[in-house]
Amino acid sequence: MNTINRRKFIQALAAAPLASVLTVPTSALAAKKKAKQVVVVGGGFAGATAAKYVQMLDPSIKVTLIEPLKTYTSCPLSNEVVTHHRTIESLQIGYEGLTKRGVEVLHDTVTAIDPAKKSVKTQGGKTLGYDAVVVAPGVEFDFTGVEGYSQEVSEKIPHAYKGAEQTLLLRQQLEGLPDGGVFVIVVPKAPIRCPPGPYERAAQVAYYCLNHGKPKSKVLILDSNDSFAKKALFEQSWEKLYPGMIEWVAGSAGGTVERIDAESRTAATAFDEHKADVLNFIPRHTAGGIAKAAGLTNEAGWCDVVPLTMESAVHKGVYVVGDACKGGTPEFPMPKSAHMGMTQAKVAAGAIVASLNGLAPPVPYYANTCYSLAAPDYGFSVVQVYRVDDNQFVYVKEAGGVSPVDAPAIQRKLEAQYADGWFHNVMADAFT
Repeated sequence: MNTINRRKFIQALAAAPLASVLTVPTSALAAKKKAKQVVVVGGGFAGATAAKYVQMLDPSIKVTLIEPLKTYTSCPLSNEVVTHHRTIESLQIGYEGLTKRGVEVLHDTVTAIDPAKKSVKTQGGKTLGYDAVVVAPGVEFDFTGVEGYSQEVSEKIPHAYKGAEQTLLLRQQLEGLPDGGVFVIVVPKAPIRCPPGPYERAAQVAYYCLNHGKPKSKVLILDSNDSFAKKALFEQSWEKLYPGMIEWVAGSAGGTVERIDAESRTAATAFDEHKADVLNFIPRHTAGGIAKAAGLTNEAGWCDVVPLTMESAVHKGVYVVGDACKGGTPEFPMPKSAHMGMTQAKVAAGAIVASLNGLAPPVPYYANTCYSLAAPDYGFSVVQVYRVDDNQFVYVKEAGGVSPVDAPAIQRKLEAQYADGWFHNVMADAFT
């Protein structure tokens, strides 16, 4: 009977997630002596993962990651910073892990990508050539479309949907919420990054109020959408944990905000005006500005990609991953989440390494796991899987799933613990 060496078995098991997106003969990689250059624009979950995995899959490739910030602050679990369950430092990490792997990390801002010349220019005056470029700019906010709102106003009326400063500002404002006060969350039309984020935030704000002497306070969600991710699970948690504290108004029921007054913290819809003690206005999202400048975006402001490789549908040799890209199907669009961005980055890395070594791209699967915390010990999740058929995204409904609505308390507690474990794993996977 054949036996398997324990060490080899563990090594094979550890490599399984990577094998799902790339199978490249090592002999073919070794045969390529000429150094190729890959530039990665943006150092979030998706960009960092792309840089790491290209370097791991073919160490002969020179990989340069360009990112203006020296410290990355995670958006996943940042709602727990707002409500004092987690510190901002626990969400932060540097790029030393990528440097140790051989990735050159350049702290600069990309100002132009030239697909014809295959070059990238930076604010610091550098011009880098590339054989392939990965664009992972995340999202930027559209500050137009709502009367009274602007980028300047966002410095007083925080979105807390990107970066440490905004998250800490919203936490400070929540601390000043009086008992009996109203915390208003304004949700833009989808798609947005972390689709469950505003509804998780509502639950955690209610948790904070109950545990910090503000039990008479209310949370009002004014939503431009008529439904949202994990809706049944959130509504169950709101009713069970925070009865009477959280109200959700759908877009068709008057939830779409048309005007705000920053001084009085008033949000007005076509039907009513809502006075807030804390106004958390989340603006509409589009792909990061460098993607637009490079001509990678469609009319809706997102980047179309080739499902088999994550290569731009517009420019050859340019790969777009993470929140900036459009993927999935009209009925089941890919969520703009950290986990999905990392999966896309691994697919792109596999496709790039294969292409630069004269090989066909591997056939990928895309997977997403998203945890939501309605309280520190109350979590639930969703898993989504996509395959590629005839170079089209196909949602594999039977491969995914969502936490059951009527799960016992122990499952909610375990899923909250799994969320913490998931976070540490994805941070390590992307940045170390």
